[in-house]
Amino acid sequence: MLTTPDRGCLLLVDISGYTSFLGASELEHAQDILRDLTQTVVGALRPQFKLAKLEGDAAFCYVVTERIDGSLLLDTIDATFFAYRRRLDAVQRATTCDCNACILIPKLSLKFVVHHGSFVRQRLYGVEELTGTDVIIAHRLLKNRIVEEHSVRAYAFLTDACVAAAGLDPEVIGMTRHDEAFESVGEIGGWVTDLDARWVREQERRHVRVGGKEAFATLEMEVAADPSTVWAFVTDPSNRPQYVPGIVRIDETLAGGRRGIGATNHCVHGAGASLEEVLDWRPFEYFTLKNSMAGVPSWVTTEEVAPTEAGSRVTIRFQRMRNAKDRAAFVLHQDGMLGLYQVSLESLRDRFAADRDPNEQPAAS
Repeated sequence: MLTTPDRGCLLLVDISGYTSFLGASELEHAQDILRDLTQTVVGALRPQFKLAKLEGDAAFCYVVTERIDGSLLLDTIDATFFAYRRRLDAVQRATTCDCNACILIPKLSLKFVVHHGSFVRQRLYGVEELTGTDVIIAHRLLKNRIVEEHSVRAYAFLTDACVAAAGLDPEVIGMTRHDEAFESVGEIGGWVTDLDARWVREQERRHVRVGGKEAFATLEMEVAADPSTVWAFVTDPSNRPQYVPGIVRIDETLAGGRRGIGATNHCVHGAGASLEEVLDWRPFEYFTLKNSMAGVPSWVTTEEVAPTEAGSRVTIRFQRMRNAKDRAAFVLHQDGMLGLYQVSLESLRDRFAADRDPNEQPAAS
């Protein structure tokens, strides 16, 4: 019987410089370092992507989906690269070894190739294999001219098919055009993001995060799901009506189809409305919002998602207002506002209870 093809997102992440690193290094230390970095990368990609297999210095991952949440895809790539860079830096700082493997750590980098298309999943000798033309294309794209033509070391290359499925506007979000041509496959176009540049901006930018000492109120809730799954659910405003009482819909204003700093959400509550502006955004850890509503002083919240043994802890901190007049005006609404947030957290917890898929719609009555 013929296997029905799936459609989805194919992601290859490759540790660049692996061959020269291995050849110039003591094998035992080199293998330990690469194993550590590979575990960091694959761990950061889960559960958004499923590991198909490890291929030497690369990991081949996929997710079955006709449409891609473009913002979540870019968040996942950023979070994975940032986790990789933090781990690389930590390993380098911690080592006192002067072998070639440890000396050459800074020469390692990371590249992503992301494609969208059709593939067949089949089991051969108990192992799942992905086959098809789009699988071949994704692998061919690992050998490209991006480093030479765009003078980047670490990058993500999203094919045109991926960008279309993700609903992104690559020029608006600062990506660079690139085309490759392969015999028997033809020309494959796509867009490049310089990940080293994103890492530098991440290190340099001012973080807006409400800490415990700055908060006049803190709410917490345990949720039975890992942080990246919770992040994917709560940062997609289309899910908000499922767990926030009174929300009719959310209208997003995004730059190029990506959520992040500067994006706004217009929340419609029946006859009322409120506006959220994203002040800070660190996938999959926290985001900070400035919230505005007619008749109420603006308030700032940071929502954090942290791992626990059973899943995640969602924490919302409300920044203390500096202006005495605003504090006095806000206190009139404070109990009702905090009560709404508390009910929303409880509803969010229930959404993830008993391993239920949070994207599953309630059964029709």
